[in-house]
Amino acid sequence: MRFAAFGLVIVLAAGLLTARLFALQISSGGQYATLATTNRTADQAVPSTRGVVVDRNGVPLVTNVPAYAVKIRPADLPEGRRAEVVGRLAALLGLNAPDLNVAIDSNPGSRFDLVRIASNVDPAVANFISESRLDLPGVEVVVESRRDYAFGPLLSQVIGYTAPINRSQLRELRGSGYLPDDLLGKAGVEAQYEAILRGTYGLERIEKDASGRRLQVLQTTREPIPGNSLELTIDVQDQRWAEQALVWGMEEAGLKRGVVIVMNPQTGEILALVSLPTYDDNAFAGGISNDEYQALVTDPDKPLTNHAIGAHYPPGSTYKLVTGTGGLADGEIKASTKLITQSYLTLGTTKFYDWNRRGWGPCNMMCGFGHSSDTYFFQVAGMLGIDRLGYWANQYGFGAPTGIDLPGEVAGTVPTNQWKLDTLGTEIYPGEVYQAGIGQGYDVVTPLQLINAYAALANGGTLYEPRVVRSILDPDGNVVQGYEPSVLSELDVDASVLETMRRAARNVVLIRHTYNLVDLPLVVAGKSGTAEFGTRDAEGRLPFHSWFVAFVPGQSTPTAGDPTGMKAVAATDSELAIVAFAYDSRTKGNVATEIVKYYLQLHYGIAKDYRNFDLLERGNFYQSN
Repeated sequence: MRFAAFGLVIVLAAGLLTARLFALQISSGGQYATLATTNRTADQAVPSTRGVVVDRNGVPLVTNVPAYAVKIRPADLPEGRRAEVVGRLAALLGLNAPDLNVAIDSNPGSRFDLVRIASNVDPAVANFISESRLDLPGVEVVVESRRDYAFGPLLSQVIGYTAPINRSQLRELRGSGYLPDDLLGKAGVEAQYEAILRGTYGLERIEKDASGRRLQVLQTTREPIPGNSLELTIDVQDQRWAEQALVWGMEEAGLKRGVVIVMNPQTGEILALVSLPTYDDNAFAGGISNDEYQALVTDPDKPLTNHAIGAHYPPGSTYKLVTGTGGLADGEIKASTKLITQSYLTLGTTKFYDWNRRGWGPCNMMCGFGHSSDTYFFQVAGMLGIDRLGYWANQYGFGAPTGIDLPGEVAGTVPTNQWKLDTLGTEIYPGEVYQAGIGQGYDVVTPLQLINAYAALANGGTLYEPRVVRSILDPDGNVVQGYEPSVLSELDVDASVLETMRRAARNVVLIRHTYNLVDLPLVVAGKSGTAEFGTRDAEGRLPFHSWFVAFVPGQSTPTAGDPTGMKAVAATDSELAIVAFAYDSRTKGNVATEIVKYYLQLHYGIAKDYRNFDLLERGNFYQSN
C-alpha cells in the first residue's frame, strides 16, 4: 500500500509538472518568449550630428570632435556604495565629490536614465573607468561628439555654448525627442537656432546583459538625420580687429566693461560684435565645474551677459540725433535757425548747464550738433515736448527690441508722459524733458539700438532688423535658406532732414570735437556721447560712460572735388557703421572715440597711428561730450 501511494504521488507530481510545462512552453510560450526578448533588448536613441558654424567667408568657427563622457545610471548605483563610487570617480576625473552628487541628484529624468557627470574625459582615464566597471556599478563610458569652438572667447557672445538639459527644459522638450542626458544650446546662436542645429535622432535596438549593460546593436530602425549648419554674417577678421581695439582701450583706460559693434548699414548684417568681459565657451563644452560657473555668475561685471544687446545704458549726447531730427521734421527749427547757447538755462530755481559751462553763442544745427551743445538741445527738446521726442525716438527704433537673432535682447526705455504715469504715477516735468533731449534722465538704450539708429541715418532712413546668421546650410554645405535684409520700418521724415543730420555728424569730426579723427585719410561722420550715472564723488561729480557711433560713406576717402567729405556723407551709400561703448570710463578724453579710431585704422589698413594715449588718463574729467 505504501508503494502504491508513493507511486500515485509520483504520477500526480509528474502530471502537474507536465501540465505546467505545457502551459509555459505551448500555451503561453509566445508571451514569455516576448518578455524574455524584451528583458534583453531595448530601443535606444541614436544622437544626430549637430550642425557646424562658419563665418561669412567659410572659416570654421564651431566643429564637432569625438570625446569620452562618463555617465551614471542612479538605479544601478547601490545606495550603500554611493559615497565610495562617487569618491573614486571624483579622484579619477579631478572633480569635487559634492559636484558629482549635485549632478546625480539634479537628474532631470528617472533613476533609470543616464546622468552625465563628466565630459571631454581623458582617453586613458576613460579606458580605466571602463575596465573598472565591476568596481564602479552604474557607471558607463560613452563616446560622443563634443563642440569645439575654434576661437573660444573671441566669439562666445555670438555663438554661445551647449550644456546639459535641466528638468524644466526636459519637461518642455521631451515631446520633441530630447533625452535626460542631452546637451542643449544655452546662449547665442547655439540657443537661437537649436532646432536647426540639433537634427533628428535615430533609433536602434540593442541587446543587454543581465546587469543592463549594452552588448551589441541588433537593428537600426531609424537612421539619425544630421542637423543643418549656420553661416554667420560675422567676419572673423573684423571680429579680431574689433576685439583688439576694445581690449586696447579697456587696458589703457582701466575699464571693466565695453562693447564694439560693426554693421553694414545697407543690410543690417553684423560684421563684428564684441562684449567684454566675456567667457570661453570651450569651458562649457569640456564640462565646466560648479566653482568655475559660480565665479562667472557672481562676477560683478557680468561676463555671461552680452552687453551689446542684454543691458541698456543712458545714451548721452548720441541721443541728440533724435532731438535734432524731431526739431527739423516737426518744423520747430530749420537747419539754419540759430539759437542762443549760454552757460546754462534756468527752470524755476534749477540751472541746466551746458557741458562746457560757457555755451557757444548763436548756434544752428551744424554748430549745435558739432559742438554737442546741451543748451541748444535743451531748447529744441522743450519745443518738441516729451511725447514728440518719444515719437522720434521710436522712429529710430529706441524703446523696442531690434529683433536680432540672438537671445536675451532688452528693449530699453523711451520716456513719455504716459510711460511715467504708468511707471511712477506722475507726468514728465519740464526739466526731465531737457534731460531727455540730451540722452539723460530716464532714457536708456542698448549699443545695438544705437548703431541701428545711426545706420538708418547713414542709409537714408531704413531701419533694418540686425542679423548675425546669413544662411542655413545642409550637411553638404548647400544653402537651404538664405536671409534677405529685413526692413523693420522706414523713417517717416523728409530726406532733407536726414541729409542735414548726416552733414552735422560729419561736422562733429571736421571741427575736431573728436580730436584728430579728421586727420585720418578717411571720411568719417559720427557722434560722441558722455552719459552720467550713479552717485557723486567727494567733489560732487558723477561717474560717466563714453560712447562714439560713426559711419563711413561709400566714397570713404576725401577727393579733390570733396576735400571735407561733406558731399560723401550727404549720400546714402555708407558701407560701414560702428559703435563703441565704454562703461564707467571717467577718462580725460572720450575713450570710445579712440577705440573706434583704432578699429578704423586696422580695418582700412592705415599704417600711421593716430591714437591719443594721453586722453585715456583715468580720473573724473568731464571735458568731452
